Amino acid sequence: MRDFLPISKEDMKRRGWDEADFICVTGDAYVDHPSFGMAIISRVVEAMGFRVAVIAQPDVSSPRDLTRFGAPKYAFLVNGGNIDSMVTHYTAARKRRSEDSYSPGGRAGKRPDRAVTVYTRRLKELYPDVPVIIGGIEASLRRFAHYDYWSDSVHRSVLFDSGADILSYGMGENQTREIAARLAAGEPVSSICDVRGTAVRAEKLPEGALTCPSFEEVCADKRAYALSVRMQYEQQDPIAGKTLYQKHGEIFVRQNPPMPPLTTEELDAVYELPFMNYYHPIYEGQGGVPAIREVEFSICHNRGCFGGCNFCALTFHQGRAVTSRSHESVLREAERMTKNPRFKGYIHDVGGPTANFRRSACKKTDTLGSCTARKCLAPTPCRNLEVDHSDYLALLRKLREVPGVKKVFIRSGIRFDYLIYDKDPAFFRELVQHHVSGQLKVAPEHISDHVLRYMGKPPVRVFDEFVRKYYKYCADCKKEQYLVPYLMSSHPGSRLEDAVELALYLKRHNLHPEQVQDFYPTPGTISTAMFYTGIDPLTMKPVYVPRTDEEKAMQRALLQFSRPQNYELVRAALRRAHREDLIGRGKDALVPPAVGKKEFVLPENNTARNRRPPERRQPPAPQRGGKRPGARGGKKRR
Repeated sequence: MRDFLPISKEDMKRRGWDEADFICVTGDAYVDHPSFGMAIISRVVEAMGFRVAVIAQPDVSSPRDLTRFGAPKYAFLVNGGNIDSMVTHYTAARKRRSEDSYSPGGRAGKRPDRAVTVYTRRLKELYPDVPVIIGGIEASLRRFAHYDYWSDSVHRSVLFDSGADILSYGMGENQTREIAARLAAGEPVSSICDVRGTAVRAEKLPEGALTCPSFEEVCADKRAYALSVRMQYEQQDPIAGKTLYQKHGEIFVRQNPPMPPLTTEELDAVYELPFMNYYHPIYEGQGGVPAIREVEFSICHNRGCFGGCNFCALTFHQGRAVTSRSHESVLREAERMTKNPRFKGYIHDVGGPTANFRRSACKKTDTLGSCTARKCLAPTPCRNLEVDHSDYLALLRKLREVPGVKKVFIRSGIRFDYLIYDKDPAFFRELVQHHVSGQLKVAPEHISDHVLRYMGKPPVRVFDEFVRKYYKYCADCKKEQYLVPYLMSSHPGSRLEDAVELALYLKRHNLHPEQVQDFYPTPGTISTAMFYTGIDPLTMKPVYVPRTDEEKAMQRALLQFSRPQNYELVRAALRRAHREDLIGRGKDALVPPAVGKKEFVLPENNTARNRRPPERRQPPAPQRGGKRPGARGGKKRR
């Protein structure tokens, strides 16, 4: 019989336990669904025959929560949650967020800043002799000395700041299995230093060891920081990667080579574990856990991403090798969904890090590893790239035939350049005909080729070709569907003139994005290294970085130039970029000229709008994601 893992002493007693072997501590509410990292790790360890308990979002102001089970027999397993705790708490402008979708009722403040460090320090105070293993995205991306955007300084490895015994990086199933088995066999945690996919302390540097610049060097020299990041990325392949050391004072961080990705059989087994696929009932009276809404009836079919976007953590965390689940495993999950009383017949997503990847970029990666000198897709596709959607298409066709399933949607990111490079249009056509819920999310991020190079994205002509074909296929199947383009302002390399170019593109294509994202420097990415150092780690050449709040506000306002509240900022940006020709009432203008000392704001009622002078009327903004030229109406984004 399936059940949630114990969250209280009473739960343990009902199971007849006097202690837990492993206790999982997480910054998220307890949601037993495979989209939550701690749910997977806890079930993996349970499947080994161990007794596992869960402490979710403990109150660290007193020892009560962290001591509710007493000491585990073997170790604490700690993560900060599905999203880095600092990203959960703060916007790109470093303003405190008011909501947290991974907490009961969506209320913020249920976890501390830098949750992994805080939880681990408290556990070490309470149980100094019990091993603590840290993992998840927060620990994984902080395993070396790293730039911390929120304090605007370089921090030590989280391994040292937290006091943890072992740091598990990447997708942690197999390293957790090995660590758990060795602890249970009586091996002291201090000798478990050779597990792939982990980082540990090292007192000495072996002869001939590969080292990157030390903590002290990267603090003092930004070029050394950029070089360090490049070296770290070069060792992220499970086949070609080597053990890498970084000195902190008199001690070293030792990063062992990455753990090989799970095989299809291993990945299938993970998703067959007895998840409850929902949040714990204790949260029902608190409004539930909002994060479950997007994933409860979604299916993850793959792992890894060879897309190589510089602002994305996937390369450093999951790696570039792609592993997929078998069709049979995915179909079994869909069939289980149909028996859920909350299921209404709609599978919300069949995706993953990148929805339309079912295999690695080329056969070479399976034997030699991924290339370190170039990316698979950008700025142009590698000549060895193998583009094939046939397996993914076959899977989607089978899912559409499952009894009880009405529609199968794809809401994860589609890598549109990979899609365009496929000479067989079958998948693209069926994507448009069967798997778009009114709007398809895509991520061009920008349209300036200058900026796109620094992002690791393809040139804008590739996106234009995708858009053209998308609307052609929509017309072919007589469907009025739209694109929701994700756009980013102020990425390293983005000058004010690039933001103006993007604004003009949006105007030409009648796109009015409702949301835009300022670049957010998070630990461990290539783009964050650019932001901090002003150097592109991949080329070691200087890169322009928009740093001031004023310029960031201008670039963001240009992406939403048609909003009256942005007029003043847009005019200031255009004057600074020497594009005063775009201020006026002509068809090419982005904003009207200022009227006196006070900005004109459109009144809310229709009567006032109709009395507005004709030459000053603004066209009505289309629904979220914009409207294709010539289309009528629109659908609201769900």
